[in-house]
Amino acid sequence: MKKKHSFRINFFFSLLVLSLILPGCSVNQNSKKQVNENGESVAYFDYFAYVGNDNYYNNHPLTEEDQFYNPILPGWYSDPSICTNGTDYFLVTSTFTYYPGVPIFHSTDLVNWEQIGYVLDRPSQLLNMEGQHISGGIFAPAISYNPHNQTYYMITTNVGAGNFFVKTKDPFDSWSDPIFLPEVGGIDPSFFFDEDGRAYIINNDGMDGKELYDGHRSIRIREFDVETDQTKGSWKMLVNGGVNLAEKPIWIEGPHMYKINGKYYLMAAEGGTGTNHTEVIFSGNAPMGDFTPWEKNPILTQKHLAPDRPDPITCAGHADLIQTKEGDWWAVFLACRPINNEFENLGRETFMMPVKWSDDGFPYMTQGDDLIPLVLKRDGVKRNENVTFGNFIWKDDFDKTALGMEWLTLRAPASDLYSLTNEPGFLQLVCSDISATEKKTPAFVTRRMQHHQFECTTSIEFDPETEQEKAGILLFKNEKNQYFFSIGQKDGQKIVGLNQTVGSKSIPETERIIKAPKGAPVYLKVISSGTFYSFYYRCGEGEWEMLCDSIDAKPLSTAVAGGFTGSTIGLYAVKTNH
Repeated sequence: MKKKHSFRINFFFSLLVLSLILPGCSVNQNSKKQVNENGESVAYFDYFAYVGNDNYYNNHPLTEEDQFYNPILPGWYSDPSICTNGTDYFLVTSTFTYYPGVPIFHSTDLVNWEQIGYVLDRPSQLLNMEGQHISGGIFAPAISYNPHNQTYYMITTNVGAGNFFVKTKDPFDSWSDPIFLPEVGGIDPSFFFDEDGRAYIINNDGMDGKELYDGHRSIRIREFDVETDQTKGSWKMLVNGGVNLAEKPIWIEGPHMYKINGKYYLMAAEGGTGTNHTEVIFSGNAPMGDFTPWEKNPILTQKHLAPDRPDPITCAGHADLIQTKEGDWWAVFLACRPINNEFENLGRETFMMPVKWSDDGFPYMTQGDDLIPLVLKRDGVKRNENVTFGNFIWKDDFDKTALGMEWLTLRAPASDLYSLTNEPGFLQLVCSDISATEKKTPAFVTRRMQHHQFECTTSIEFDPETEQEKAGILLFKNEKNQYFFSIGQKDGQKIVGLNQTVGSKSIPETERIIKAPKGAPVYLKVISSGTFYSFYYRCGEGEWEMLCDSIDAKPLSTAVAGGFTGSTIGLYAVKTNH
């Protein structure tokens, strides 16, 4: 198992920790090379601290040791899929064009999760994602365990290359290189391993040029040979359009198949990934037989609920079911937590809730006006101290030789653009001539925003040689929507500035001259209220000063910028006119 390179603690200890890690940080007296052997300017980051402080958690503290919060994976962890070997549970989510691809989490009780690595953790598995926009890349991974050969499979779509799968005998270890399935079209494939040893691939696809309306799709199935790792035979369409073709359902996708008590169930999402998202279910007598929708579909949605309800959860769908070793059933699924039902910058998060069963034998999560709960419990399962949910503090001191698993880069490892070993205890970023506004790999090391209310702080030692060189904190939604809070240079003087890129517009930079001696650290702090961001800086041991306040957060939301990811925040260096 890979070790974490950072720490998380419960928010209730945050004031003590902050007093240790923020204002009183020591000044490094060692002079550092401001230019590397290639003549490129470099920036040195001493640490990065993230403090989540959402009001909901503060106002609804957990009072029992078997309670836990939804979402179980807060922040942008979309398209969850889950499997079990009977003892352990493994969960994966989408990463699109971020690298590494497909985080994998492990649990023995469904409540306490730990990330154990990435399924796609080397370039040979992801191929080349350069040129793909942020919502391209890796879609909707589905993880399955085949008890007949004791092998785990993860199948997914790389939008730029097609559908493929990887496999392993040990999810704590590495996974195979991709095995492509050019005959499987569309997106969102998943495996189904039947009790008789036969295997199948179910996927979303088009209608062979016969779409009746925009969003008209199908769910198809074909058999898979586990000995040759190839499909066999022809495909069959199981679902045409959705539950009721007369109503023109759109974007039937994310299919999973299960065999429960002798009956086959096909579950999929409808309505797209926005507020009309739903989960529906069908039943049949054989994997390649006829499937009939349940008369009480959908089995999960919040789309019809009052928009002014408190603490709204929206966009629920793209679910997967799991039976625990104790025999009960649970569902993982994606959903969003917009502030006042308007917008959020966290993206689609991973939620979980218990599954109920109807009198006629169908699983469901919600019916009627049922609400997705924000606080749940599993009887007999105690919540650990280091959990993935709720308010927490996370800090990386960059004292390891590899980045921790929370960190991501864009489209490729970017290993030629950063270093943790040239100056131990610092993350060194090269001022690359590639900008985060391009569909390439910039010098950008980032992590998910996981709270509406949060605070991020870093210390940077950086002496730019030209006015084109900048380094600092980047708040990133996509190539066209981002805020860059940076240290730069103008007329020979060091400046701190904020550049806002919003759609096709680049808002004139807010900047201020700062008096920071050469080689001295400058501290940067970003505070999010959920709807606004505020930006502060501090030179050495001085007081925090505000650069700008109440900067609208909405441009970094899906409501404005679109796409399938949430926003991230991290460290960035560049030498172009950003």
